[in-house]
Amino acid sequence: MASINIYLRFALIAVFLLGGLGLAFAVSFWYALPLILIGLVLLTGYFLLGTVQSSALFIQAADIDGAEKRLALTYMPQWLFKPNCAAYYMLKGTICAQRQDYEGAEKYFMQAQQTGLSSDNERAMIYLSLANFRAQKNNWAGAENYMRQLRELKITEPTIKEQMKEMEKAMKQRGQVNAQLRQGFRGFTPGGKRPRPKMR
Repeated sequence: MASINIYLRFALIAVFLLGGLGLAFAVSFWYALPLILIGLVLLTGYFLLGTVQSSALFIQAADIDGAEKRLALTYMPQWLFKPNCAAYYMLKGTICAQRQDYEGAEKYFMQAQQTGLSSDNERAMIYLSLANFRAQKNNWAGAENYMRQLRELKITEPTIKEQMKEMEKAMKQRGQVNAQLRQGFRGFTPGGKRPRPKMR
């Protein structure tokens, strides 16, 4: 979907609104009305759409700094359309994750989830990220909880399906390691005496 460059949008808003007001005072309000209406439409579009779309393009280009700066130009995230608001928090979480600020990423991903995501693919991205964060903290029960919710979704994106398989594989291997550790310690009592060899 095509979008107006944010700086061009700001310039057009200023030109139409200020030009319209100047024309209204100099000539007539009715002559200035079309200019003012165009300026208001552009301003309303900014508040409802924000800079989410252009920020996502920076993310796709792996320009995290550019994405962060562009996303910062969204003045009031809570005024965005619901899907855009959820996408805003997802992008904020992605930026935090790229900077290895996992607590910040988790906070923003949870906000995106609470705001309301438009598709199961988006929900899957959130659950997969949260499961990964839990696994990194060695909280495998928490990771499994998110994976269980993930399995209930109808995922159509091949990349997400592949990442889900990798996560399932990692969790399965973790379970095998734990089982082997339990078997290795079976029958051994910490602090107990070792059996003495038989005397000949």
